[in-house]
Amino acid sequence: MVKKIYLSIKAILKGHFAVLKHLFRHPVTMEYPEVHPFLSPYFRGRHVLEGCRGCGLCKRVCSSDAIIIEKNDNNYLNKYVIDYSKCIFCGNCMFYCPTHSMKMSGDYELAKTRKSDLLTDIYYKGV
Repeated sequence: MVKKIYLSIKAILKGHFAVLKHLFRHPVTMEYPEVHPFLSPYFRGRHVLEGCRGCGLCKRVCSSDAIIIEKNDNNYLNKYVIDYSKCIFCGNCMFYCPTHSMKMSGDYELAKTRKSDLLTDIYYKGV
């Protein structure tokens, strides 16, 4: 009985000590909407496409099959869609692009309320 009381008091004091130890430290959380986080220059966010020739190499190296490319009858790029519900932001599409037309921006706010909204037609600037 005395041992149980001793262990209970020890546990309570240990918990209080942990709280007191962290009470005077600087908080590690940030107020997100008001304060935006610092992003590394290597951060991989939303895709941006400029000057694509439509070779389809990005689609072939995409490990999650998230890229949809449609060409018209003249073999020109007609539609370039990325399914963000599948994309794992690995950056293979950017690294293997022979014309370096695929970039990944620092935009990280990609949350949507419906899964169908995650099919995103990339802003395309032609050649």
